[in-house]
Amino acid sequence: MSEPKPSVLFVCVHNAGRSQMAAAFLGHFGRGAVEVRSAGSAPAETVNPAVVEAMAEAGINIASETPKVLTAEVVQESDVVITMGCGDACPVFPGKKYLDWKLEDPAGQGVDAIRPIRDEIEQRVRGLLAELMPNEAC
Repeated sequence: MSEPKPSVLFVCVHNAGRSQMAAAFLGHFGRGAVEVRSAGSAPAETVNPAVVEAMAEAGINIASETPKVLTAEVVQESDVVITMGCGDACPVFPGKKYLDWKLEDPAGQGVDAIRPIRDEIEQRVRGLLAELMPNEAC
């Protein structure tokens, strides 16, 4: 019997930048071995176009992604919840692993300012994946 896939939820306020980048990196590097979700406490209408451009430079297309609203159900369905500046808006349930990644908000910034945020998120996601799947190389 195979182990169930670990599930990770990335949460930021607008689900238009940081959480979208993190989810895209984890989906890319996890190669289907991790269930990936992202959501926002006050989702924007669209993903930040400069974030889409920065991710395209990294070889990952997130142009078709849309911000999603944070619900208690999506938190309950996740093993690991990683917040990125959503404060107290994220519901807390027992038995979940919570991490808070302090990252600069890419909202209103150009691609040049977003690149270092993207690169930091990539490194954190690689570290997370190594924790979740210690026998896999990414």
